[in-house]
Amino acid sequence: MGDEETEPFVELSPTGRYGRYAELLGAGAVKKVYRAFDQEEGLEVAWNQVKLGNFNDDGVTINRLQSEVFLLDGLQNKYVLSLRSVWRDERRFTLNFITEACTSGNLREYRMKHKHVSLKAIKKWSWQILKGLEYLHTHQPCVIHRDLNCSNVFINGNTGQVKIGDFGLAAIVERNHAVRSVIGTPEFMAPEMYEENYTELVDIYSFGMCVLEMVTIEIPYNECRGIVAIYRNVTSGVMPQSLNQVDDPEVRAFIDLCLAPADARPSATDLLRHPFFYGIHDDDDDENEAHELRTCSS
Repeated sequence: MGDEETEPFVELSPTGRYGRYAELLGAGAVKKVYRAFDQEEGLEVAWNQVKLGNFNDDGVTINRLQSEVFLLDGLQNKYVLSLRSVWRDERRFTLNFITEACTSGNLREYRMKHKHVSLKAIKKWSWQILKGLEYLHTHQPCVIHRDLNCSNVFINGNTGQVKIGDFGLAAIVERNHAVRSVIGTPEFMAPEMYEENYTELVDIYSFGMCVLEMVTIEIPYNECRGIVAIYRNVTSGVMPQSLNQVDDPEVRAFIDLCLAPADARPSATDLLRHPFFYGIHDDDDDENEAHELRTCSS
């Protein structure tokens, strides 16, 4: 195949291993994600790029973005988006990092595209998110995501596997040490976050809102006009109207448990043992169980 027939790279990593295509996979407030290719492994990856020139006078934001990269570099879990490479391009003044690619984008877009999925599928996605949270919250030191929502969870549609990503707002904290800053997506923020004194259980509250969105296909507090209205409802204990759309008592009870006050909110480990997930587990568990049975019978 001649060079004129191949898809051209618009940028290469310093080692030449990764090539970036022009195709944009997604864009946020501070970074863009492009389709890219790992020429050593022969697979597609995601090229995350931040133009640091946009934040010349904002060292806090640049540090926050760099902390996302360093945080990812230390995390190894099948339910957390993995980092493959990172570098800073001084000539272009960009921060670049390569992550694994999730073929079907984020969970919010995927759920909107597939409006008719079973409760079993939603439970499987929820279970995997919780497994990722359990890993983060029991990590040493503990990792609080602080901005968990369906747009920060990514999915491989051909396998149904989901992964937690976008740790730009996450914080590494020592166990039992409260973080003091208010930052996140208002619709998914636990009430105690506004009080600037919270623990990893804020992620459980956000997870509950994720489950609510997956069930109703509606972003919580959609009825509110602006952040101030959301803040008033959250801090006064007014739940989103979409919660009234949840007819299944089992689902409603589970979501209510996740949205409970902080002192009554269960951990990710506790929730994984909840009857809501009976019969829901990782496919790897089947293989491990079968291996154990074969070992015992031999």
